[in-house]
Amino acid sequence: APHYEVLLGVADASRESLPIAEFIEAAERYKRMRAVDRWVTKSVFDWIATHREEMPQLHGFAVNLSGQTASDPAFVEFVRQQFRRTAIKPDWISFEVTETAAVASLSGTAGIIHELKKLGCKVALDDFGSGLSSFGYLKQLQVDFLKIDGMFVKDILVDPIEAAMVKSINDVGHVMGMKTVAEFVENAADARAA
Repeated sequence: APHYEVLLGVADASRESLPIAEFIEAAERYKRMRAVDRWVTKSVFDWIATHREEMPQLHGFAVNLSGQTASDPAFVEFVRQQFRRTAIKPDWISFEVTETAAVASLSGTAGIIHELKKLGCKVALDDFGSGLSSFGYLKQLQVDFLKIDGMFVKDILVDPIEAAMVKSINDVGHVMGMKTVAEFVENAADARAA
């Protein structure tokens, strides 16, 4: 089902946008990404709770999780509390974890993914192929969506190696019961090839 990915933006006191990469880097360095992820998650739950009537058209929202949160078992209880507090439908919420973050703490992340799915959320493995690509750990993670990194997709029409890699990832994902999403699709030809 279609959904919207929630992206964080930060502005300074004069309402000028700050580079988000710098903000995230600082938050990670000072071990504050768990607080950021919780704030974003709570904000999304609150928005949905006050706009329930719009959700049939919007379908749902995906929240990106940092590596610090993806390995934090307390996050699942936080999400459970948000569901109790807002009484929103679990299928309106999905979470995305990057491949690099998932592999950094494979067993911890696999457990959190499992528990989030038990709550009724969907989970995507983002930027697949950009890091330590191994189909072996996909069995442990058991995500719903596999988001193929855009660096493979952008030249799919002109580079047969990139096309073969995307096809391989897509085939393995489908055999494992995952839906695949190709990032950086810019036109109908790219979409057909992916």
